[in-house]
Amino acid sequence: MMATANGERFAVEVESVPGATVLALAGELDHDTAEPLRQALDTARQGGGRLLVDLSRLEFCDSTGLNVLLHGRLAAGNVGGSLELVGLHRPVERMFYITGADQVFRVHPDVETALSAEQRRSQEPTARRRTAPPTR
Repeated sequence: MMATANGERFAVEVESVPGATVLALAGELDHDTAEPLRQALDTARQGGGRLLVDLSRLEFCDSTGLNVLLHGRLAAGNVGGSLELVGLHRPVERMFYITGADQVFRVHPDVETALSAEQRRSQEPTARRRTAPPTR
């Protein structure tokens, strides 16, 4: 199953894969474009499963976008699920580092790694090791 929500500056595609639901974000996530992501997260987390939010094509994320993701993580946890990030990169990575949100989320380099990590994981994730801040 794949669902798509498009705007002029932002798009979210939702796809069910074995073991997770992948939400692929593209464009600019901000106050004016966040609603499709809110709706996609609300729908996807109802099953209580694992959500992977792919940020590899996201070009910008402001505090509204970050708050939508943080809220989605808490809401997923409340129904026994999880929300993890995939493909965090510059310049989006900088916002996560500055705010400390990179320490809150489980982060994977790509979807394939995230899916294989689930097979190896036995308990809750350990904190991601913090490195030097991303440069501009």
